[in-house]
Amino acid sequence: MAYAPRVVSDVEFSVDPTLADWRVILRRAEAVFRAPSLAAAAAWIPKVIAAADAADHHPDIDLRYPGRLHVTLTTHATGGLTDLDVVLAREISSLAAAEGFTSEPGTFVGVELAIDAMDISAVKPFWQAVLGYVNDGEHALKDPLRLGPPVWFQQMESPRPQRNRIHVDVTVGHDVAEARLAAALAAGGTLVSATRARSFWVVADPEGNEACICTWQDRG
Repeated sequence: MAYAPRVVSDVEFSVDPTLADWRVILRRAEAVFRAPSLAAAAAWIPKVIAAADAADHHPDIDLRYPGRLHVTLTTHATGGLTDLDVVLAREISSLAAAEGFTSEPGTFVGVELAIDAMDISAVKPFWQAVLGYVNDGEHALKDPLRLGPPVWFQQMESPRPQRNRIHVDVTVGHDVAEARLAAALAAGGTLVSATRARSFWVVADPEGNEACICTWQDRG
């Protein structure tokens, strides 16, 4: 019988002291490691792949100059985190520490695009065609390459012409959300609503275009 992974909540993952290199972003676990050079970073990747093959569980790895490695873990079968991600995250952190790599846990950003619509069934196909995305449930689209931001559609009950029809959701690590909010306000933004904080804060730019600064916290 195939192993059935145990679902791990965002809270359980985030409070685990052995996972300090990682942050929960949009139902994924993400870590960034800084190597001393691009060559050193590239040479480390086969070690991660070997660990992933041994666990039969595989991450996405993004290598950027001058030596930054962005690693993402999720269990696609469950649409979120499981004990498979916990075990492999610990192993990847151990491999990075053995190389003397520096962890950069405060650099994560997850961006979603939210589109308000009166008739989602009419609007969604346009965005799917324009973006080249695929369905991700009834009210969402995703990049099949897992590179572009996901798009989700919010049902409106009446037209709202006085406000923008599109806003941007920016999900950050729970421990940098308030700093991100403060930076947005310092740059000329306004706080539209904090009624759902710490799940999200709604802010607007000087012309009223809105964004939500989001975390995993306090979500029902």
